[in-house]
Amino acid sequence: MKDAHITLRVSEELAQALERAAAARGVPKSMLVREAVAQYLVGAPYERAAPRMTLDEFVARRRTRPRLSPEEAESYAHDMEAARTELMPLRDPWE
Repeated sequence: MKDAHITLRVSEELAQALERAAAARGVPKSMLVREAVAQYLVGAPYERAAPRMTLDEFVARRRTRPRLSPEEAESYAHDMEAARTELMPLRDPWE
C-alpha cells in the first residue's frame, strides 16, 4: 500500500511534545502521528513494523547509553517516584 502525504498545523506546545516523545522512543515523529491517528480513528495501534536494527547499530547505541552506579540508580528511582506525586499531571492534548 502506498503512503499518502498529509500536512497539518499543531500548536508549538504539541509540536515540542511530539518531538520529545519521538526522541525518547527513538522513532520518527511521523511514526508517532500515524500511531495516534490510527488509535483515534480505529481504536488500534498502527500496524507497521519498526525498522530492524543491525547488530552494529545496536552495539553503537548501547555504548552511548548512560551508566549509573547502584547509588545513582536508587536516587534516580526515588526522584522519579517523588515526581509522580509532587508534579502536576500533564494535560492530555487529545481532550
